Amino acid sequence: MTPLLAIAHRGGPQFAQSTLPENSLAAIARALALGVYAVEIDIFQIEGELLVTHDRRLGRVVSGAGIITEQPLHYLREQRLENGEPIPTLQQILELVGDKAVLNIEIKGANSVPILKRVLDEYVNSHKGNYEQYVISSFDHQQLYQALQQLPQVKRGVLIEGIPLDYAACCEPLKAYSFNTHMSFITPELIQDAKKRGLKNWVYTVNHEDDWQAMAALGVDAVFTDKPDQLIAFQANNKNNQQ
Repeated sequence: MTPLLAIAHRGGPQFAQSTLPENSLAAIARALALGVYAVEIDIFQIEGELLVTHDRRLGRVVSGAGIITEQPLHYLREQRLENGEPIPTLQQILELVGDKAVLNIEIKGANSVPILKRVLDEYVNSHKGNYEQYVISSFDHQQLYQALQQLPQVKRGVLIEGIPLDYAACCEPLKAYSFNTHMSFITPELIQDAKKRGLKNWVYTVNHEDDWQAMAALGVDAVFTDKPDQLIAFQANNKNNQQ
């Protein structure tokens, strides 16, 4: 059975012993200390700044009210997560992650690619970083195509929800690295088609042991999980039982 690589979904907020806000510096630091393969975050572009948060509307994870892209940057900088952190910037995440893990940057808001290119270029050049460490993903395949044009050296992950008529064919014009699919719509045919095209199969969001078992049996390469500590413990237990 294929071992599953652990991708800390939104930083992996739901550890067994305690929960931290998703997409927070504290959650990401904890996941990195655990030794996850990758960390996944979400970005919105606001007035030329890339803010790391998932929801288009404030109030669930971040304080405040209204749609994030309709708020001025100074207002968003005043808002806080439950642990008191302000909304992190992509620059802060890049510095925190360093070379400790792969970083999957999911584009949520519009008009993000030019700013993403600038931020990644500046970080890689100033820190002697490596573009190979990053994956840009999105449900917005138009922005993924822009990323292919503007940041061709950075891998792309094609996000879908459902089973397309032509399976993973949408990855071809995007020259994708990974096919990031929803656990509820996984079939062996979808997985095999992606493999035939040379794609990695990354599945979201997988938080339970029976689902980890099922994904491993299908030959999935990695899963996005809110519970990376429990996935890693599950993997270790499986390995011990097989010895």
